[in-house]
Amino acid sequence: MLDASLVSFLIGELHKLPATLVYVVVGLLVFGEAALFVGFVLPGETTVLVAGVIASQGGVNIVALGGLVVAAAIIGDTVGYVVGREFGPRLLDIGMVRPHRDKLDSAMVALQRRGATYVFLARFSAFLRAVMPGLAGMSRMHYTRFLIANSVGGFVWGAGFTALGYLGGKQLPRIEKYANFFSYGILGLILTVVTTLIVRHQIKKRSDATPH
Repeated sequence: MLDASLVSFLIGELHKLPATLVYVVVGLLVFGEAALFVGFVLPGETTVLVAGVIASQGGVNIVALGGLVVAAAIIGDTVGYVVGREFGPRLLDIGMVRPHRDKLDSAMVALQRRGATYVFLARFSAFLRAVMPGLAGMSRMHYTRFLIANSVGGFVWGAGFTALGYLGGKQLPRIEKYANFFSYGILGLILTVVTTLIVRHQIKKRSDATPH
């Protein structure tokens, strides 16, 4: 979670840019979150919330900003999917990813069972948002299923967080706090369901292996 001083700094810095450059910076950061793993450095919702605040102050057009965020999120995740499909397990050896191998292995199991649902839910977790498209490609999830879930998640997330920033204005630090709590809740739900599926799978496997 970013503190209020850093959020204020980001707002101030983006305010110094012409509107066109604000669009470019926001679009690239949202796009790069999953496509280039930028999300490990700067969570996308922070960038979107800050841009929404700038839109509320007349710096950029809120409709254009919302459309840009949604498009960048969907396209960025699609690139992440292709990278995962083409380069596969080599992605798991990236330094910033390696410490999270246990979570990633669990997510792979979940993707193979209920792929589209987890692609959608992952959009609301900073860590999973950065890695889920690559994992979906790695797991050979059918692209049409991925695209539908990715598009719905990208629209809800992009439009929602843009609107939060726009409507929140100076209350951004408080909004970001609750938005992060929501994201942690989604992550906890995903991990709980994944753990349950793994346990059930192990029990079934042992039951099948037991002579009758």
